[in-house]
Amino acid sequence: MNGGSNKLVGVAMMVAVLGVGAVFLAQEGTPGLTDITEVSSQLPDYGLEITVNGEAEGTIVIDLLEGVAPNHVERIVTLAQEGSYDDVIFHRVIEGFMAQTGDVQFGKVGGDKRMAGRGGSSYSDLLQEFSEVPFERGTVGMARGGHSVDSANSQFFIMFDQGYFLNGQYTVVGQVTSGMDVVDAIKRGHPRSGAVDGDPDRMVSVKVTQN
Repeated sequence: MNGGSNKLVGVAMMVAVLGVGAVFLAQEGTPGLTDITEVSSQLPDYGLEITVNGEAEGTIVIDLLEGVAPNHVERIVTLAQEGSYDDVIFHRVIEGFMAQTGDVQFGKVGGDKRMAGRGGSSYSDLLQEFSEVPFERGTVGMARGGHSVDSANSQFFIMFDQGYFLNGQYTVVGQVTSGMDVVDAIKRGHPRSGAVDGDPDRMVSVKVTQN
């Protein structure tokens, strides 16, 4: 997945891998941030109900932040309504950091796990929608497909703990409102790479809700 050529602001400091790109430490004053107070309150209120199977069993409920990242929310809603996220594994899970899933191309149950994390949907990559919303425990962010900030596509991750070093480098798209106990139980991968041995946990179904 190839995004735009935006030059990253900050010190290149790899701390983990999300998709095939690295996480970088952002400097204060990163340009392009969207103030959450400036967004419209008249957009549809979308959410997700994710049924998880594996070491974790149960449902994760996510409030999607369409007022913060409307294009990213639209992408997730579209893929979920198409059923593309069903039976997709949590292919990268790092203790104390995050659980990543959403590779609708290579991350399906029964596929080649060695390829999981390298794919995306048939839709174009998305331009970043950075905001002032920080990465806290339970925050849902969009993974990137490379070093470009404009390379998010279908993959997303859920934070086990706060990760302020991601602020201004990855788009926040949602927040877990119920089921963090399920998130906490997701099968862990290797401490550095996050690659999961054996059978990873999976999203059995991903349903869109609307208030």
